[in-house]
Amino acid sequence: MITRLLASTLKDRLAESPAVALLGPRQSGKTTLALEVGKELDALYLDLESEADRARMAEPELYLSGLADRLVILDEVHRAPGLFPVLRGLIDRARRRGRRTGQFLLLGSAALDLLKQSGETLAGRIAYLELGPFHAMEVRDRPQDDLWLRGGFPDSLLASSLSRSLRWRQDFIRTYLERDIPQFGPRIAAETLRRFWTMLAHHQGGLLNTAQFARNLGVDARTVTGYLDLLVDLLLVRRLPPWHANIGKRLVKSPKVYVRDSGLLHALLGLTDLETLLSHPVVGASWEGFVIENLLAVAPEGVSASFYRTGGGAEMDLLLAWPDDRLWAIEIKRSLSPKVERGFHSACTDLHPERRFVVYPGEAAFPLAESIEATPLHDLAARLIETGP
Repeated sequence: MITRLLASTLKDRLAESPAVALLGPRQSGKTTLALEVGKELDALYLDLESEADRARMAEPELYLSGLADRLVILDEVHRAPGLFPVLRGLIDRARRRGRRTGQFLLLGSAALDLLKQSGETLAGRIAYLELGPFHAMEVRDRPQDDLWLRGGFPDSLLASSLSRSLRWRQDFIRTYLERDIPQFGPRIAAETLRRFWTMLAHHQGGLLNTAQFARNLGVDARTVTGYLDLLVDLLLVRRLPPWHANIGKRLVKSPKVYVRDSGLLHALLGLTDLETLLSHPVVGASWEGFVIENLLAVAPEGVSASFYRTGGGAEMDLLLAWPDDRLWAIEIKRSLSPKVERGFHSACTDLHPERRFVVYPGEAAFPLAESIEATPLHDLAARLIETGP
């Protein structure tokens, strides 16, 4: 059993809020984590994909009101959107009796409709947490390149062979396209969405050009935006926003796009092993996306992420902003002898970040230039965890 760092946060939220929604893509480990936490809290688990459990929930208010003193875990809750008004009534009734926390743990793939409905119906009664695949700080005993190549989905990372890992990822992509995604959005041809997802993989870390994608797919720009929104809502793709501030510079305004899990990225591109990956043009962008996802997985609550680029050539791969206006500037290099380019120095001159790092695939931190430190991914992730909000 690999301990998830989110476990303690989940327990804290259940102790503070009547309902907690644990969101994330399928097979990322939500159910396993919920059952582990639920075992400590004597919770009841109901899977709304199960015929038997759906039958028990035929009269949800009547059934759940008999469980008023227990934590109830509702898995695949997006399959029962009409349940939220019932939960609101039960939560309010329990509050009047003095029970204000730890009533419901809702698990679901992060769909826009689920967030919208739960937000509107359970406003002030629900907290949200996101559980992604394994990140580097949770699997320190495995080679970092293994996590990078296979990605963090448990069944892919822990597969007994590389071929089984790749086969699992290919099946995962097919299942999402043919079965899962149609649940969350308008009917989209699986082959069209696969082509778009693969285009995003080839475009890893690039600026979003909706018009170009639309031309390549033979659809209009609004349709492409809808496809991208859906993949972002399902936590499969990240849209990294540009830094916006009034600093008198001509800033790039388009977001960058990344396939979030590096293993899925490699499966979409047909990269079967590390040697193939290292000789592919996407290698630098793949490493960049991998580092960004791992750092954001452990970033303290309230920290926002963006990138920085100006028309004059100033550029920064990742900018972390704390609520108190502290900034950390991060450049990402796939080289054991990383060099800082002029664009990064120019960006630091513009923004005056408190800390400056270059993340590289080595094992030791060392000063790279004045106020700039080259650091392994694990070391910087550990600093983020220690720094806190």
